[in-house]
Parts: sequence; structure tokens; C-alpha cells
Amino acid sequence: MRRNSNAGFTLVETMVAIMVLAVGVLGLAAMLASSVAHIGMSQDEYIAQQKAAEAVESIFTARNTGQKTWNSLCNIGSAICPAGIFTATPTQLCDPGPDGIVGTADDNCALLDSIVTPGPDGKLGTADDVFIGLSNFTRTITITAIPGTTEVRQITVTINYRTSGFTRTYTLTTNISAFS
Repeated sequence: MRRNSNAGFTLVETMVAIMVLAVGVLGLAAMLASSVAHIGMSQDEYIAQQKAAEAVESIFTARNTGQKTWNSLCNIGSAICPAGIFTATPTQLCDPGPDGIVGTADDNCALLDSIVTPGPDGKLGTADDVFIGLSNFTRTITITAIPGTTEVRQITVTINYRTSGFTRTYTLTTNISAFS
């Protein structure tokens, strides 16, 4: 009795193996591309978080130092306080202007906000520092009354930005009272 011993793979088996391998490699390539996009977004997400916190901190500082009265800590044209100083529309991240409070009507948008990082020498404040412009960011500050009280208001800061081809939003919501 003689056995047929054909060692090796057939052409069909080889083609199926190549197709399975190609699907796996393409899946890994797609995952790598997605990961790179998310890595690029993480820096902008962090900037959005910090800029929202900066806006809230400037409002609390204005209240705590007495720089602004309670009746001015609301949006322009607001029913809760007609003397409001905060714009309620999305605005570029600008220089805070003479009052030092971000998001108010006196912001200097001729000077857009930026982040400064150390240059090749590793020292901040030298000629080779790198300026990262934040022209793709907008901020909206909304201050609303909380029903049942006149001493507490809700602050919502929304940062919109475009990164890696996506439009993203970060929202920070907190309360502020009339008392520091």
C-alpha cells in the first residue's frame, strides 16, 4: 500500500492564510491611527480643562477680592442682574483686558491667548520659547440663577475646540455664592 505524501500547503490554503493575516494587520493599522489621533486630542483636552478652570477661578477671585460686586457677576443683559459683565456668546480665548477677568466685555481680542513652553534650552522666559496659539478654542460663560435663592448662582463654562479634525466640547459647571 502506497501513501500519497504531499508535504506543504495548497494554493488555496496559502491564499486564505494571507487574507486572515491582511485583515489582522489592517485592524492593527486602524487602531494605531485612532490612537495617534487621540494622543493629539489629549493635549487640547487638558488645555480646555485648564482654561475652563481659569475662567471659574477669575470669577471667584473677583468676588473674593471685592473687585466686582455680586450684582455684576452675571451675563450681560441677564434678568438676574442687569449690570452683568460676562458675555454669553462663544468668544475667542483673549487677553483678559483691564479688569483681569476672562470672558468679560472688556477682553482684548486683539491679543489672543497662547501657551508658552520652554524652547530647546529648556528655560522659560528666554528668546527661544515656543508660543502655542489657542485660536481654535472658544469659551462661553453662562451664569444662571438657582431657583429659590438669590445668594447662589450656577456657573457653566463651555470650551469648544477643534483638534485632529474633530470638534470637541469641554464643560465645567459649578456654583458660586454671594459670600466669600
